Amino acid sequence: MSRARSPLLVLFLTVFIDMVGFGIVIPVLPLYAERFHASPWEIGWLTGIYSGMQIIFTPLLGKLSDRFGRRPVLMISLAGTAVGFALMGLAQTLTLLFVARIFSGITGGNISIPQAYIADVTTPETRSKWMGMIGAAFGLGFTFGPMIGGIMSRISYSAPFYFAAALAAGNVVLLYFILPESLPKEQRARPHEDAPIAEVFRHGNGWMFGGVVATYFFLVAGFTIMTAFFALFTERRFGYDAHANGYLFGFIGIVTVIVQGGLIGRLVKAFGETMLARAGLLLTTASLLMLPFCSSLPLLLIVCVGLSCGTGLASPPLNGLASQLIDRSWQGRALGVLQSAGSAARLIGPLLGGWLLMFDLGKPVSRYGETAFIAAAGLCFIGVVIAFCLKKPAADRVPETIPVGSSV
Repeated sequence: MSRARSPLLVLFLTVFIDMVGFGIVIPVLPLYAERFHASPWEIGWLTGIYSGMQIIFTPLLGKLSDRFGRRPVLMISLAGTAVGFALMGLAQTLTLLFVARIFSGITGGNISIPQAYIADVTTPETRSKWMGMIGAAFGLGFTFGPMIGGIMSRISYSAPFYFAAALAAGNVVLLYFILPESLPKEQRARPHEDAPIAEVFRHGNGWMFGGVVATYFFLVAGFTIMTAFFALFTERRFGYDAHANGYLFGFIGIVTVIVQGGLIGRLVKAFGETMLARAGLLLTTASLLMLPFCSSLPLLLIVCVGLSCGTGLASPPLNGLASQLIDRSWQGRALGVLQSAGSAARLIGPLLGGWLLMFDLGKPVSRYGETAFIAAAGLCFIGVVIAFCLKKPAADRVPETIPVGSSV
């Protein structure tokens, strides 16, 4: 067990560092873009274009990891992330900022690779637990990243991007020296076996994989509207700057870590993946509905807890279900398709939210964000409906995986 867990803990640290770099930009980017006179619609595009690139490149990176191994593809993508963040810090115009975000999106769609790594070295019974641990790494990155970004924004709005570039470069070095490969050469996809990525749906236990992908899409689309415009919302409602928003996002991250790192494994055993996904989606929907009616900091913090718990309960079980529906040699492509759906949601969500936010510009400050956040709740509710149609695959239909070097 210790030999199997060791690379997973290394992977946990890798994802944490990656997410610190990603989280740094969250409270800064909308306000940074306003320096270039960007409108809410343009900020929506700036936020979403990063994920727009990942729609294409996340499944491609997953496919490459199925053929060449997880480790080298992850290292190359992180090196590209370092370059992308550096370009964002150097940007002096809105156009150059868009170029930097596009490049970052091309190289940054690597989350399917750690998830495929987990699928390589865990059994179906423990997979959602370890997906939750990766979710906890996300949460920790989401905790420290925005706080660091908020603090460093007092130096300059470029400083957080340079720091994120340095973290990504350091992450490449970390991977090179201490992360082993998880996918043996004999189990990798071969060129003559190559097939379109869309073929993954035929390997996904009938329509069930498509249902998981659709549920994940609507969850992420609704939640991304909140994250994309939360800083603008709190700036207008409460007068918070990037520094204060960094602490708010840090609070959200702490709750997410508690849920995904400390509770998700036990909750999956007690209630199962489908039940947790449904409960998480319902809680996220209710929290998004409450968000535009927050009039005080205590109420805002309560809603943030609901959002953290909701997404923390829903996301790891959906990833776990997706991996259980697919054979081992298709894990990278399957989880790449799932994350590509998430990337599509992170493109559509900000664009829709930015357009809807334009309708609130002429309203009183007390109603700013109302249109966008209620629409976000509606998207999550669609995910709720689909989630109630999902079922965990039967034991005899779950693809078996053999952990590398040991059992978990």
